Amino acid sequence: MGGGKIVGILIFVVVVVSAAGGGGGENHHQQQQKWWKWMSSTSAAVVNPVVSSSIVLPLYGNVYPLGYYYVQLNIGQPSRPFFLDPDTGSDLTWLQCDAPCVRCTTAPHPFYKPNNDLVPCKDPLCASLHPAGYKCESPEQCDYQVDYADGGSSLGVLLNDVFHFNMTSGARMIPRLSLGCGYDQLPGQSYHPLDGVLGLGRGKTSIVSQLHSKGVVQNVVGHCLSGRGGGFLFFGDEVYDSSRIVWTPMAHDRMKHYSAGSGELIFGGKGTGLKNLFVVFDSGSSFSYLNAHTYEGFISLLKKELNGKPLRETKDDYTLPLCWKGRRPFKTINDVKKYFKQFALSFGNGWKSKAHFEIPPESYLIISSKGSVCLGVLNGTEAGLQNVNLIGDISMQDKMVIYDNEKQAIGWTSANCDRPPKSSNMIM
Repeated sequence: MGGGKIVGILIFVVVVVSAAGGGGGENHHQQQQKWWKWMSSTSAAVVNPVVSSSIVLPLYGNVYPLGYYYVQLNIGQPSRPFFLDPDTGSDLTWLQCDAPCVRCTTAPHPFYKPNNDLVPCKDPLCASLHPAGYKCESPEQCDYQVDYADGGSSLGVLLNDVFHFNMTSGARMIPRLSLGCGYDQLPGQSYHPLDGVLGLGRGKTSIVSQLHSKGVVQNVVGHCLSGRGGGFLFFGDEVYDSSRIVWTPMAHDRMKHYSAGSGELIFGGKGTGLKNLFVVFDSGSSFSYLNAHTYEGFISLLKKELNGKPLRETKDDYTLPLCWKGRRPFKTINDVKKYFKQFALSFGNGWKSKAHFEIPPESYLIISSKGSVCLGVLNGTEAGLQNVNLIGDISMQDKMVIYDNEKQAIGWTSANCDRPPKSSNMIM
C-alpha cells in the first residue's frame, strides 16, 4: 500500500526480555551489550510537590501529509531538545542513544548522550517492564526491549535524567525521571524520523505516572490535536473544566490500554447493529481502525450514502486504501463534507447516560495531494490489530481528549486546539 508510511500505529507495546545471546526469538537484535561508564554526569534535581499545577506542551505536525504529531522535550544537563512521538498506546519513553548505536535511524537532533545514572534491575520500574520471575543478567542495569504493532522496536537500557518543564503556575520543575537509552532500533512500517517515543500509557514507567509519583502533577494526561496542524499536550487536571467534559469509565479488564470498553457504531445518528466493539484511544496512530467485520459494515453504509452523489471511487490514488474523485480535484474537506455523514462510537458507561464520541467527516477523511477525498478509517484486522477498534489522531482532531488515571475515566469535548490554555480551567 503506497500510503503505508503515513499509516502510523504505535500501540500494544510488548516488552520482552532481551536475554543474553539474543535468545527468545528476538534474533534480529544483536547480543545485549554490557553497559559501561560514561564521562558525563548530572547532579540531582530536587522536586517539591506542586500538584495544583499542570504542564502544557505545544504539539507540532499533522495527520496528512506529515502523518504524525510530535512534542519537544528538553532533557539532560545541559538541557538538549528532542522531538518525541506522544504515544498513549505505550508506556516507556526512550531516546535514540549514542551508546554507541548498533542500529539507529535518522533523527532531527544529535543522539542522546547517556549518563552514569543507571536504573538497577531490582528497581520496581524495571520490574514493571518484565514478566514475573525475570532474572537479571546484570543486576546493576535494567535492559529493555519494546516491540510495536507496526513491526518497529527499540532495545536499550533504562537510566535516569533530568527533564525540564514549565508549569502553568509559572514554576520551573526539573524532575529526575527514568527513560530508555535505545541503542538498537528497527523502524516499523510507520517510521517517523524522530528522536524517540514519549510513553503516555497507564503503566509505572509512563511519564505521567512518574510525574505523579514525584508529586509534580495529578495522574492525568490529555491532548488537543488541531485539524490545521499542531495542538497541545498536557499533564495534570488544571487546564479544563471537568463539568464540561463527556466522561466514560476506563475498562478495568484492559489495564494496558486506554479503553472505554465496549462500544457501538452509530452512523448518521442511527444504530448500525455493530456492537460490542473493543475500542482503544491511541495517539500513536495517525488513522483510525475498525475490525474487519465492522469495517466492512461501515464501508457498506458509506457507499450506500454516496450512491447518486458526484463522487466515484478511484484506483489511481494510493494515499489510502479507499479514495473518491470528484468532477474536479478537491481543495479542502469543506468541498466534500456535505456528501458524508457523521458517525460515532457510543459507550454504555453505566453512569448517567451513554457517552457518544462523535466523528464528523473532517475527522475521518483527508484530501490527498491528488485532490481526492480518502477514508482515514482502515481495516484493523488487515493491519494486525485483530479484533481491536482504534481511535487514532485523525478522529481526535479538534477535541480535547483526557485520560484521567485518578478517577479511571476517559473524557472528551470539542475544543479550539490552536490556542494552548494559559490559565486554570480554560478549554476554549
